[in-house]
Amino acid sequence: MDNRVVAGTFDGTWAQLGHGGDLPSVAAVLAGSQQAAAATVAAYVSTHDARTELLLASPGRVPVEDREQLRRDGFALVDDGVTRPPIAAREPDPGRVWLLTSGTTGRPKRVPHTLAGLTTVAGEQPPRRWLCPYTPGAYAWWQVVTLSLAHPGQDVVFAEPERDAEWPTLALDHDVDAVSGTPTFWRQALLRDPERMARLPLRQVTLGGEPVDQAVLDRLAALYPAARISWIYASSEAGAAIAVHDGLAGFPAVWLGREVPDRARLEVRDGELHVASPVGAAGFDGLRPTGDRAEIHGDRVHVTGRVGTDEINVGGSKVSAASVRAVLLAHPAVAWAQVRGRRAPVVGQLVSADVVLTRPAEIAELTAWSAARLPEHAVPRRLRVLDAIPLRESLKSDA
Repeated sequence: MDNRVVAGTFDGTWAQLGHGGDLPSVAAVLAGSQQAAAATVAAYVSTHDARTELLLASPGRVPVEDREQLRRDGFALVDDGVTRPPIAAREPDPGRVWLLTSGTTGRPKRVPHTLAGLTTVAGEQPPRRWLCPYTPGAYAWWQVVTLSLAHPGQDVVFAEPERDAEWPTLALDHDVDAVSGTPTFWRQALLRDPERMARLPLRQVTLGGEPVDQAVLDRLAALYPAARISWIYASSEAGAAIAVHDGLAGFPAVWLGREVPDRARLEVRDGELHVASPVGAAGFDGLRPTGDRAEIHGDRVHVTGRVGTDEINVGGSKVSAASVRAVLLAHPAVAWAQVRGRRAPVVGQLVSADVVLTRPAEIAELTAWSAARLPEHAVPRRLRVLDAIPLRESLKSDA
């Protein structure tokens, strides 16, 4: 293998999991060391020729009370360096790679993939040294790992989630020139350490996992003029279905309904994005609803959030939380914003927002800014300033 992991190595062995490679179905819960997870993947790919089915996840995606269920479902459980055999028999599915969803809308679900299906980047790639901040086993983590496994010259630096504040230093120390993260991840880093961020010699900036807005794209483009800036729409079920590299929020509306070999077919039905994906999970066949709200504005389609959570009903008038958020983020003092409906007498709901600021700003200033750009019923009636951007293990906002 030509690639290497900096601050770690792919030269691990399957025995690092403590079972010697003789178990056909393995669920590994790995805390902290992403280097160990990378070694696991390399050993799984290179020494066992995908004969084992594997579920790899961080402790945050597998609550303690759910781990014995994996054993009852026929998986050997590797947890905290200890391997416990399965409780029930299981007919293994050789080569299967199981992912767990983030659990944003409920308990994490098991989603079946293969290594081939998770390897979505094709064609010759320029040499890059990637920083991977994702937790082991997440879809985005697999995307970075399979890119490195499949393409020579794609090195990986793993940033430990519990030390997320240190990743710009780690990236500088190891000559990282490509970073993948959520928009919230990027906003947090730009707010917390702008000077060190400006020193990164990035050639590739990737955003995914959340809706992306023009404000964060413009800031990244100004900071890294030599970089290609990409937004990836992906989910555990649909896979990496959309990739946009033009620096504009959303994706071109002309992509809707197109039939292109090896590309996802995209439609918007009743305000929801539907995808037929060639790299989706096993069983994710045909055009499927994604649960993500999509809006067409001019020649762009914008994914704004989850269906059922974006719309706020204020006295019978509908408000898009995403549109209010976009107005707040356009204010020069706002680094991050989250908008939701808050129950209120008479009108049912009022618009409420949390913001994190780059500089001091009065609530009255933000309210006036919003009132000049939004209908009266859409102006936030409750604005709260937070000290820091909240971030879940998934690198998405927890607000």
